[in-house]
Amino acid sequence: MRAPRLVTTLALAAAALATAPAATTGGAALLAQDVTIRDLTIPEGGGPVRLVGYGLVTGLSGTGDRVTGTVGSRHTVQSIVNLLRNFEVQVPANLLRTRNVAAVLVTAEVSPYLRPGGRFDVQVSSIGDAQSLRGGILWMTPLVGDVGSSAVAAAQGALMITESGSATRVSLRAATAGRVPDGGVIEVELPRPQQRRTSRLLLKQPDAAMALRIAAAIDSVTGRRGTAEVEDPGSILLKPQGGADGLPALYEQINDLRIRRGAANRLLVDARNGTVVAGADIVVGDGIVSAEGITLVIGGGGPDALPTGTTVQHVAEALRNAKATPQQTAAVFSALRDAGALHAEVVIR
Repeated sequence: MRAPRLVTTLALAAAALATAPAATTGGAALLAQDVTIRDLTIPEGGGPVRLVGYGLVTGLSGTGDRVTGTVGSRHTVQSIVNLLRNFEVQVPANLLRTRNVAAVLVTAEVSPYLRPGGRFDVQVSSIGDAQSLRGGILWMTPLVGDVGSSAVAAAQGALMITESGSATRVSLRAATAGRVPDGGVIEVELPRPQQRRTSRLLLKQPDAAMALRIAAAIDSVTGRRGTAEVEDPGSILLKPQGGADGLPALYEQINDLRIRRGAANRLLVDARNGTVVAGADIVVGDGIVSAEGITLVIGGGGPDALPTGTTVQHVAEALRNAKATPQQTAAVFSALRDAGALHAEVVIR
């Protein structure tokens, strides 16, 4: 894809979008909105428990780990030998071929209040040289909270793979990670937070102004000044009537309270599928950037330049119309930030 041709395409696309209404997909402009306290905070001690495990994905169609002589994923062969030994099947390691099997790391985050029998999603990613996990089945994998500790959960099931790339070119790297919906099951009681006379709401994104608004809303709905006290930008101390006995009722009363949240000056770019989400109608300043084979000109009045005042939304839609890859899209916005033309936090994931 040649840079001049792409610049022209971008300019035409941005001009067509300049007078169009705000879109709700791709580079969407998310304006100020009301959000519940439940979405903004977590109760003290209510943070997720992280679990991890090492397992095998089977049933692959020749896209698993490669082992030839002394080259390849030898740990996969040893894992298969150990698994078969549990079923009293003895197979010499040198006779195994693992192209239909891949060694994987299994991770998950679960609520500390999830009881035995509760299900949760697990994430699976290859740690060998497998080409693709598509069509694979995760073999039953013990999950632990800390390496070397006893298992508290287990996971198994069919993998769901999210592909990225265009219809004619799919990135195989994206196929080496996936998830198993409801594939995890809690098997033992998880350690839960101890009950206190007081508790705290912890902001997921510490912000002093937001903490003050939340505390004021709680005092207002309870009709009791001092029920909520801001300790710092990330913590709000709760003092319900009746102490700890009043906490469940207080949470029920305040969890769905709606708080006005201003537009965030933040930009999220998914480098796997090209999705761009802007926290506000962010304007991109004049400048010239080149990244991943794309040259982008904003302002200056040239025939191939995007007009002054172009927004993030327009740039994202123009990149999409020009068939830029997800990696190119991420590189362009990162370069705009580095060049000082984009005054926003850019998060590439």
